[in-house]
Amino acid sequence: MTRKDAEKKARDLVGKMTLREKASQLRFDSPAIERLGIPAYNWWNEALHGVARGGTATSFPQAIGLAATFDDVLTEKLGDAAATEGRAKYNQLSARGDHDIYHGLSFWSPNINIFRDPRWGRGHETYGEDPCLTSTLGQAYVHGLQGCGEVLKTAACAKHFAVHSGPEALRHQFNAVASAKDMEETYLPAFEDLVKIARVESVMGAYNRTNGEPCCASPTLMKKLRGDWGFEGHFVSDCWAIRDFHTGHHVTNTSAESAALALKTGCDLNCGNSYQCLMSAYEQELITEEEITLAAVRLFTTRYLLGILDDETSEYDDIPYSAVECEKHLKLAHQAALESCVLLKNDGLLPLRAEGVIGVIGPNANSRGALIGNYYGTSSRYITVLEGIQDRVGENARVLYSEGCHLFKDRVEPLAQSGDRLAEAVTVAENSDVVVLVLGYDERLEGEEGDEGNADASGDKTDLLLPESQRLLLDAVLRTGKPTVLVLMAGSAVDVSEAQDKVDAILLTWYPGARGGKAVAELLFGDVSPSGKLPVTFYRNEALQEMPAFTDYSMANRTYRYYTGIPVFPFGYGLSYADIGIEVLSADRSAAEVTVVNRSAFPADEVIQLYIKDRHSPDVPLHPVLCGFARVSLAAGERRTIRVPINPRAFTAVNAAGERIPGSGEWTLYAGFGQPDPLTEKLTGKACLSLVIKQKN
Repeated sequence: MTRKDAEKKARDLVGKMTLREKASQLRFDSPAIERLGIPAYNWWNEALHGVARGGTATSFPQAIGLAATFDDVLTEKLGDAAATEGRAKYNQLSARGDHDIYHGLSFWSPNINIFRDPRWGRGHETYGEDPCLTSTLGQAYVHGLQGCGEVLKTAACAKHFAVHSGPEALRHQFNAVASAKDMEETYLPAFEDLVKIARVESVMGAYNRTNGEPCCASPTLMKKLRGDWGFEGHFVSDCWAIRDFHTGHHVTNTSAESAALALKTGCDLNCGNSYQCLMSAYEQELITEEEITLAAVRLFTTRYLLGILDDETSEYDDIPYSAVECEKHLKLAHQAALESCVLLKNDGLLPLRAEGVIGVIGPNANSRGALIGNYYGTSSRYITVLEGIQDRVGENARVLYSEGCHLFKDRVEPLAQSGDRLAEAVTVAENSDVVVLVLGYDERLEGEEGDEGNADASGDKTDLLLPESQRLLLDAVLRTGKPTVLVLMAGSAVDVSEAQDKVDAILLTWYPGARGGKAVAELLFGDVSPSGKLPVTFYRNEALQEMPAFTDYSMANRTYRYYTGIPVFPFGYGLSYADIGIEVLSADRSAAEVTVVNRSAFPADEVIQLYIKDRHSPDVPLHPVLCGFARVSLAAGERRTIRVPINPRAFTAVNAAGERIPGSGEWTLYAGFGQPDPLTEKLTGKACLSLVIKQKN
């Protein structure tokens, strides 16, 4: 069905409704209209990394882990898997009259905000700090969710539009001030691409104001969205964001005024209860029936495009419930976990041998919470890092375990003394041949405002350090002198620089999904080589004093593109067990051709990364920026030539007025397995190849 056909049907159907009926359909929990044969529909569903909050589903690595794969092909497959499971659930539940929250086909994913500041608690929901990476993976996930048939498989949503990345504690009243240059260069490209290229069906407005206008009622943003970009889908508010108009932003005085402002500006669907006041707003002559009708038509257009009205049928109606958490999807989740983990350091201890006594220590070693991040589904099975190691070594090695400490409190047992697991942890370490120390965070330490347990900073981090309980444990284990692998489970930058020279290896696993412990174990024991790359810069804690304030949305001295200091680990960085090199580079303005060779006996994946720097323009970022990437699998000794497309924006610049203009006509293109910077070269021992591209006259 074309959008034109769906819109015509929507107009005919909405034309049969009373005004009150039309207004009722603009709520996220749209009630049934029995006289017209319209079933109830709840628009609120989540699929950030698999179907969330709606019962059993395949659990993928958290979005930041998917970003670390630099694998858009896999990301699209994961989106398709989530859509398949969403359809399987919808087919069965709706047939039984279940139209509850989290059971619909409109997924409020992906989150394509830019992870501009490492303190932001929701940063692990994103695809990292780079606009090119975010756009590419966001498009892939949308393509997977929506499918390519005549009917939408599910309806994806680009959120949160726009300029949204903390602080969480202030989001209901905060005004994010961003320059015209930063808007065009950093904050908006991914949204533009998801609208114009991926044809995302919906866009969600953010809680905050942007440059003085509430994002869910911003004429400036709406003109960009519907005018400049030609967005044809529906616009939804973040949950209870419209209420913030009068309670936090103080741009209106009443609920009716807030509802009217949102509707008149173009917000079609309200997550929250503000649109219960639409009839009151109409009676006060704040809105017109035509404005209510327009929003209703947009929403029913989506429902028709999903093929869930009338007696329509689609290729997705017969997806059985057996597709939920099926073997195919579990394999995809496992592949994603393997590709996402980033090897930050290895002095030769890894891969481990499955022999002797292995001590597994740490509050995240046997934690389910550290597997799943936030916005997660329910898995029928969980495999923690401890369990993954135990399963992997079997009877070949003895595994000792100690929790070591609480994740963030000074004791595990409330009646015990401070550090009540330290002595046990030291004992385990001293009786082991090698230690796997599993530290980090979970959603209690970095998450969304209002989530249980993160009230200290409303979900944001106050620094980049491990909690004191974990730092004490780390120091105690290292003082035993035993060979130690530090496994970090976190969704953002962690400064472990004080221990970096003392541990033998560091593996960053992010939040690898419900069964992610199996993948972590396979990487530790060398069944597969680590191949993930950092989608964010890992700064030193002191860098927070060098950056603009958390509330300052300037990109100055932020992210790898503008940071002037030396980080702990740079964006794009990640080690491998294999020795893979680049031998030949050629390029034009559309793509680069790169010859890569695996010089080792270890089969492995690598991520070819292209960076570009305008040689003369004053309007580009300080450092070369990512403009293309491709994941490649190489057998031992294999040589291959890969064609990597170059993002067309690479040859443009953004001036202070926010205008995207042609570049100078001469660019340096770099190809490697990380950034073309001294730190990456020092850490990897490999330099990027480069060449100059000149514009033909």
